[in-house]
Amino acid sequence: MHRKIIIAIDGHSSCGKSTLAKNIAKQLKYGYIDTGAMYRTVTLYAIRNKLITDDSIHEDALQAALNDINISFQYNEENQHNDTYLNGENVEEQIRTMEVSSRVSRVSALKFVRTAMVDQQRKMGTQKGIVMDGRDIGSVVFPNAELKVFLTANADVRAQRRYQELLGNGKEARLEEVKQNLLERDELDSNRKESPLVQAEDAVVLDNSYMTREEGAQWVVEKAQQIINQ
Repeated sequence: MHRKIIIAIDGHSSCGKSTLAKNIAKQLKYGYIDTGAMYRTVTLYAIRNKLITDDSIHEDALQAALNDINISFQYNEENQHNDTYLNGENVEEQIRTMEVSSRVSRVSALKFVRTAMVDQQRKMGTQKGIVMDGRDIGSVVFPNAELKVFLTANADVRAQRRYQELLGNGKEARLEEVKQNLLERDELDSNRKESPLVQAEDAVVLDNSYMTREEGAQWVVEKAQQIINQ
């Protein structure tokens, strides 16, 4: 019986962390947890309940509401994807809009939000055998993860990927606006006070700018198999 491990994948937005994590989970038959979707779901809740504007966040009200925000994941047979649920409602499409994208970094920078989400994430990882991606998985959530990957890609490649993803989902987008949003999120994620995006000291770096999805996944799976078979 092979031992199960935790695989932590961190990196900037639109590097393909979620796609990579899903591919790895599928090949290893591991569970996949999209932590970015969790922060997006809290952001969607805040938008719907008018707890966030362009200028401010009603922090006290959002903190009080956290007990009413139940986030779960359910496997969707139709698209072979883990859909995100907010209080029993499938919100997978709603959390991927530019409106949520432009506000999620501000919500995820709040200490009480991060504390609540990290608690949930750690509970999900108690049995191991999971792949989790985000901004602080290897550095904060699972500092003892057996395999940590820091994913990177150049900004133009990332912007193009995100732009194509939005168009593919039937959403309007401008490439320059998408790139600007990515760069702003990089800045916020890397410089926030709470759990900033950093490369863990023992992480392996994967630059997938010019790799296919399959090549990136294979690279990580081989690293994982070496650890699993030790």
